[in-house]
Amino acid sequence: MKSNLYNACNDYVHYTVNNDAPLLEYLIENLNDSRTKIKAILQGRGIKVNGKVVTQYNFPLKVGMKISVSQRKENNTFKSKYIKIIYEDRWIIVIEKNCGILSMAAGHSSLNVKTVLDDYLHKSRQNCSVHVVHRLDRDTSGLMIYAKDYETEQILEHNWHNIVYDRRYVAVVSGEIVEDGGTISSWLKDNKAYITYSSQIDNGGKFAVTHFNVLARTTEYSLVEFKLETGRKNQIRVHSADIGHPVCGDIKYGNGDNPLQRLCLHAYMLCFYHPITGECMEFETPIPVSFRKIFK
Repeated sequence: MKSNLYNACNDYVHYTVNNDAPLLEYLIENLNDSRTKIKAILQGRGIKVNGKVVTQYNFPLKVGMKISVSQRKENNTFKSKYIKIIYEDRWIIVIEKNCGILSMAAGHSSLNVKTVLDDYLHKSRQNCSVHVVHRLDRDTSGLMIYAKDYETEQILEHNWHNIVYDRRYVAVVSGEIVEDGGTISSWLKDNKAYITYSSQIDNGGKFAVTHFNVLARTTEYSLVEFKLETGRKNQIRVHSADIGHPVCGDIKYGNGDNPLQRLCLHAYMLCFYHPITGECMEFETPIPVSFRKIFK
């Protein structure tokens, strides 16, 4: 099922189909991109067949058809300084958010990811809105999933721990962690002021387990990867403080150490089974440049 690259102009690369095949299968075999990226190009209206945009994965290709693949790196219908769309299909959107924006509306604050995405869906004439599946704190950056319909949101909400099989964060923490890695576990419970307290004995809260791995260190700071076994509120921030190395910039559980003038916590890896198709979806973003500069 090989094809011929016959022309490249403007923002598209063009192919001629030599064998009958479903569109997605053809693209996976002939493009030098991951399955996830190819599906994102499809859903982002970046594929044309005989000059017409096609988003249907199983669109039947016939010998002689002309395929045009967009080479543009960004989704031209969406621009935001706070959010980057990493992947989108008819059921979900995976985004990377910057620090400083809420996951959803709270109180009188109008700046939140849900509002921004709903505006994008409206402008791109998609007859839907996003549903919140999980949250990141305002000052935490990184990867998030939003559902595009209620049914998908319910599947994710009620099967979260079976669907999401790997979540990792990277943080700059205060002080030099001598150990290369380890595991932190405790019961976490909020008080009436919404401060999360950690206890080594059951305090009526929720049991939480965090694994950590030190990626780099100086005498003043450590760059740490945290892998969540459970997903409790403020889990990483509290557990990091538990071992005497709070996340830098954490005004709630930290020690005042704030070299980057932000909460130094980034959700950099998110792996899950697609709630509808069951496909393994694996996303990873680079460690923020500002984090890495501390350890050069």
